[in-house]
Amino acid sequence: MTEHASGEPDGLNVSPTGWALLGLLTSGDELSGYDIKKWINWAIRFFYSSPAYSQIYSELKRLERLGLVSSRVDAGVRSRRMYKITDDGQAAVSRWINDEPVEPPSLKHNPMLRVMLGHLLKPGRLRDVLTDHAAYAEQLQQAAATEVRWTSEQPAWAYAALALKWSEQYYAAERELALQMIKDLDAVEEKFGENGPEGVQFPVREYWYEVERRIAAEDADGTSDGGSQG
Repeated sequence: MTEHASGEPDGLNVSPTGWALLGLLTSGDELSGYDIKKWINWAIRFFYSSPAYSQIYSELKRLERLGLVSSRVDAGVRSRRMYKITDDGQAAVSRWINDEPVEPPSLKHNPMLRVMLGHLLKPGRLRDVLTDHAAYAEQLQQAAATEVRWTSEQPAWAYAALALKWSEQYYAAERELALQMIKDLDAVEEKFGENGPEGVQFPVREYWYEVERRIAAEDADGTSDGGSQG
């Protein structure tokens, strides 16, 4: 997986995952790639894509080449490579998190894409998709709730607990929205059926551009409460 660099204090070419790894190392403790992966799975995975082990080790090597982390081989039983943030790394991650603009989240919601193209699905398939998504959201909600309970006992994890509380509420809302959509499906199917078997087919190009013109006219009059289509 390749990531574009995000924020480059002093010209550093560090990916978003790289900054996350540096952030996890800011305690000054030595951590292995395995340790970092465990921490990501405990907390960050609920709101940020969890990188594979291969990506974590690749990012750590890049950070070491940039002088932001150092490493040594632990000669213990497992002979692990341990990573530690450098002074330059501490300074860089501090500048990044405080000074760089925060990009808005980028959402790619596969179940909602299926909903958008629901007219192409076989009968009953969309209901199955939404049912599975509700179950997935409930699973993550419960997992986040467990992490909230345990992180709340450790003062050093106070900010992580706040992010995890948001995650718990986010997935609870995802579940409720999916269940509501399931309830709405019959009415949606009836509405779409008004087209008839030979009716106008989605996405109806002419109508979409007509809507765009109407919104532009409303914006010009100052009467619109929405924006034009992108």
